[in-house]
This record gives sequence, structure tokens and C-alpha cells, in this order.
Amino acid sequence: MNIHHLELFYYVARHGGISRAVRHIPYGIQQPAVSSQILLLEQDLGTKLFDSQPFQLTPDGRELFEFARPFFDHAGELAARLRERRAPKLRIAASEIVLRDYLPWVIREVKNRQPDLRFSLRSGYQSEIEGWLQEGLSDVAITFMDTRPQAGLKSQPIVELPLVLLVAKQSGIKSAGHFWAQDRIEEQLICLPPTESISRLFRQGLKRLRVDWPTGIEASSAELVTRYVANGYGVGVSVNVPALVQHPRVRVVPLPGFEPVAIAALWRPPLSPLKETLLAVIGERARELWPVAP
Repeated sequence: MNIHHLELFYYVARHGGISRAVRHIPYGIQQPAVSSQILLLEQDLGTKLFDSQPFQLTPDGRELFEFARPFFDHAGELAARLRERRAPKLRIAASEIVLRDYLPWVIREVKNRQPDLRFSLRSGYQSEIEGWLQEGLSDVAITFMDTRPQAGLKSQPIVELPLVLLVAKQSGIKSAGHFWAQDRIEEQLICLPPTESISRLFRQGLKRLRVDWPTGIEASSAELVTRYVANGYGVGVSVNVPALVQHPRVRVVPLPGFEPVAIAALWRPPLSPLKETLLAVIGERARELWPVAP
């Protein structure tokens, strides 16, 4: 039995189909290649392993999956332990803001404590990041969170950041009530994509107020939100982080009653000494930046 074919079958069985498996296999391979190699595995074993429409493992497929699953489920953890002994490395996933504004200091401090430690960094949203942790493609994540982490993941709160509106300073607007008092809000709203925690929490707050305010400009980063507001394109939604919102032509307007955006660290157990060191440094940095942080 070809072990590579068995590995592909493991991903197909775990994720419920070939097309879904291709999105989770941690190396580049196309759907036709997976299909042809699974077919070779079935020919080698002389049995059908699954039905496609709807996806369902055959009795032989279930037996083979239960045989292969313990090895492939834990192969990534074993590889991480072996790498950590000889060439320690941490693979960190984080939101773009965290990667740019906060992780550089954290990485410098961790390397001061363990100079031979190497890092790899990856940017994404919460749902993407949790998938990478589950698949063993990342070791630790630091991300905005507005939903509970997926089953099997552990989390550690870092800080909660209040939502704010950004308005042009020359507008004279100093309160969010200015907008809620309007029958129809005329100002153009500038938001991050709807998949971002900032946008989702803002929408939840508007729903509680029974306010309709459609997005006029969808910005790809919090920095762009601030820049668009400074250039007079509308009113922005952001979090109250000075590095993101401070601009000589922009005023920060609080959003009382809106849920704050939580930043948390995520990981998949077990918690190795390297992860413990990273989480400790993150906690220290959070307490320096925000004294009320957990």
C-alpha cells in the first residue's frame, strides 16, 4: 500500500470529500491528482473506499480511516517536537494589525530569551487562523475574536479594545448620537470587510439600536479606514488603538454600548515550553500597553 495514497485518503475521509480535502492538504496538489491517486489506492486494495454523492465511507473505508487516523492526526505534533529539540521554531498566525504593530517587539523579546529560536508569520482572519491551528500549520495565533474558538483549541485573553467612529475633525461631530438622531444617515460609512470582527461587532451594535447604515466603502485595512476619513470620504469604524486612529485631520468618537473587540491568543494543545514563553511575553507586552489588560 502506497503511504502517500493513504495520506490523501486520510484527508478525504477527514474532510468529507476530495474538493474539501484539497483545501486542507498542507502542500500543493490539484483535485484531479487526488482523485487519480485515490483510485490507485482502491485498485491496490481491491475495494471501494467511499461514495461521492453524498460523501460516505464504505465499511472498508471506515476501517482503513480508523487505522490511518491515529498516525496522521499526531504526525504534526511529533514533527513539531522533533523540530523544537534541534531547530526550535514557532509558526505564528495573526491578524494584519497584530503582525505589523505588536508582534515585532514580542519576537525581539522572545529571541532575547532564546536566541536560536526561528519564526514564521502568517496573516489571516479568525476563521482561517483557527483552521491553520487545527491542521497543524500554525503553532500559536494572536487574533481579533468575536466568537468562541473552535472545539479543540485553547485561548488566552489579551486585551479588549473599544470600537470607535472616526470623523473628519473639521466636521465638528463629537458624539455618535449625532448619527443615531438622523432619520437616514447621510454620511458614507467606511468599514473593514464584513468577515472582520470589527465590522461584525459594529453591525451587531447597529442592530440593537435599530439603525440602518450600509457600508459605502469597504477598506482592506484599518489604516486605510483612517486615511479615507482624513481625506473626507466619510465616517470610519475602527478600534481605539493610537497607532491606527491618530491623524491630525481625524477625530475619534466613542461608541458607548457597543461590544469591544477582544484580542486573544489561540493554540492547539499541548502547550509546549516555547508556546508558554511566547504567551508570557505577549502578556507582559499587553500589560505595558494597556494596564487594565487581563
